[in-house]
Amino acid sequence: MVNEQYKSRLSAKSVIRELAEYATARGEEIGYENVFDYSLGNPSVPTPKAYDEAVISMHKDMDSMSLHGYSPSLGNTKVRATVAASLKKRFGIDYETKHIFMTSGAAGALAHAIRLVTSPGDEVITFAPFFPEYMPYVNDTGAILKVVPPSPKDFQINFTAFEEMLNEKTQAVLINSPNNPSGVVYREETIKRLAELLRQKQKEYGHDIFLISDEPYREIVFDGMECPYPSRYYENTLSCYSFSKSLSLPGERIGYIAVHPKATDADLLALICGQISRGIGHNCPSATSQMGIAAVIDQTADLSVYEENRNLLYEALTELGFTVVKPGGTFYIFPKALEEDAVAFCQKAKKYDLILVPADNFGCPGYFRMAYCIDTEKVKRSIPVLRKFVETEYPNR
Repeated sequence: MVNEQYKSRLSAKSVIRELAEYATARGEEIGYENVFDYSLGNPSVPTPKAYDEAVISMHKDMDSMSLHGYSPSLGNTKVRATVAASLKKRFGIDYETKHIFMTSGAAGALAHAIRLVTSPGDEVITFAPFFPEYMPYVNDTGAILKVVPPSPKDFQINFTAFEEMLNEKTQAVLINSPNNPSGVVYREETIKRLAELLRQKQKEYGHDIFLISDEPYREIVFDGMECPYPSRYYENTLSCYSFSKSLSLPGERIGYIAVHPKATDADLLALICGQISRGIGHNCPSATSQMGIAAVIDQTADLSVYEENRNLLYEALTELGFTVVKPGGTFYIFPKALEEDAVAFCQKAKKYDLILVPADNFGCPGYFRMAYCIDTEKVKRSIPVLRKFVETEYPNR
């Protein structure tokens, strides 16, 4: 019999994917250059040439079996050592090879991390607004995702609500900074307060509470800011990283888990991830991708275009009367819709070929997300269209 749980999801597909598919179909009708598609967070800047050159060189010069053979179950050992050395240099934490587990992007990292520190019936807490896929990521393990309501003033952590939600079933807290969808970067004081509270609750409950830090946008920060690295503040942290955004490599599905060296059972956790892989059918990401990222481990794509796009949209949105927290990073902006029903708002926008994502599934009804990882020229052309949409549909705003 077909699994009814997954079958039922066919009628509740990702709104982001549905809008992206609509934008593609609409583009075939009128030319995609005329569709202002802010739906999908697909990086829009070129991958560094050094990555491409490293991969080409591997295919030309390496022995075929060395290049295409199975890598160890925890990932290529030399690549893991390279990741550990880079993190140690950048963040001053004594990572070693044994603390790194290579994964298929941040999604693969989260799939392992959640199973690593929870059992069915345990609770994982996250904070709205949040990436909607956290729901299946957590709930499909048998654990239960609990969502702390947002703090719309600045989208930092709502600590009052968080403390009320914490209980003895809490085994992990899942954070995402810089944040999808808000673009907000958690301040250092936020991370410090979170770490201190978790230490208190570990002592009170008599068990570990792990911090699972989802960090695919770590390198995309603006205004000269630095994104606080949560592992610096809390020892029971699992950093889940992806090179999808920093190197514009989403299709290569390459990332890692970095276990804090002073976490409980730190020397065992990557080994346990290898056992988790046996149960979920994940047995190492692409060998080529692993070696490719190792060759450019401390490089990024040219990410400056995202800050330029942020500035253009933030200025336009505020001028048009939108309430919006200025993003500190990522390539998302998260305004409040001009009516209570953000789904209706985004449907109206489609008449103007503006593809916006309502945020009900992000835990913030009444808001919408714009993924501005598109050409700056297109952002500029979209602003008059956005203005026409607002002035026509909401003349009394």
